[in-house]
Amino acid sequence: MNDPRKFFPLSLSSALCSSFFTYLQTHRPEMTPAYRWAQSPSCFGHSKMCEPASASASHILSHGTTVLAFKYERGVLIAGDRRATEGYQIADHRMEKVFQTDEYSAIAIAGAAGPCLEMAKLFSIELEHYEKVDGVRLSCEGKANRLGHMVKANFPLVLQGLVVIPLFVGYDLKREAGRIFKYDITGGRYEETEFHTVGSGGKEARLTIKEHFRPGMTEDEAIRLALRALSNAAEEDVGTGGPDPVRGIYPTMKFVNDAGVQTVDESRLQATWNELSAERGTRN
Repeated sequence: MNDPRKFFPLSLSSALCSSFFTYLQTHRPEMTPAYRWAQSPSCFGHSKMCEPASASASHILSHGTTVLAFKYERGVLIAGDRRATEGYQIADHRMEKVFQTDEYSAIAIAGAAGPCLEMAKLFSIELEHYEKVDGVRLSCEGKANRLGHMVKANFPLVLQGLVVIPLFVGYDLKREAGRIFKYDITGGRYEETEFHTVGSGGKEARLTIKEHFRPGMTEDEAIRLALRALSNAAEEDVGTGGPDPVRGIYPTMKFVNDAGVQTVDESRLQATWNELSAERGTRN
């Protein structure tokens, strides 16, 4: 079948580009996160993207930590705490850091809250745009590559202190397995075989997962491990918020498997947390 794009003029052909993010960069750069935040008057008081942020000014921005992902028997669990901080103050107790991007993938982001939320929403639109233009769903590997391109485009903001570090998970329908992808600030993409954590409390969470992780865990075992890891991270890291039964605040968790993306109910998290708390009280 002939490609219909070759029959259209250049402007319309570019509008049919399968990458929505590339289209924005070309035709509406002012709508990309890197441009919007670099030009914002409230962004450290700077208007030039090459000017670094001062250490004191960075405290006025909300930051989100800690997110994690690991494999279980049917796919991948991805989770994140709910706390956002501004310097030494808590900016938000109920911030969402884990988002469904399409039917078989999800993303969790740690870093400067504003650019993080914009990137997550834009990435979801990017995947939907690709499917509508090309008529097929992007592969799991392709989704990971697209996200890496967006992280790379955000590098000018990294120089100002607006770091965005995503954690991407998806269920690969061809391989029939869950996959985990991590990134560096330059857009480098790397695949993890078992688990990974991101954020200021990531080290403590990773140590907990490393100690208790085993292949083929059930859903209940995966939920217990994620709660234990985020709780241990919260005990050592002021930027991470653990489960708060008094306010009814629990981490956000999603399963990504062959049935799609399912969000774990707070009632289920509460019941599991009560069991863990009782076990800790017995040991003490």
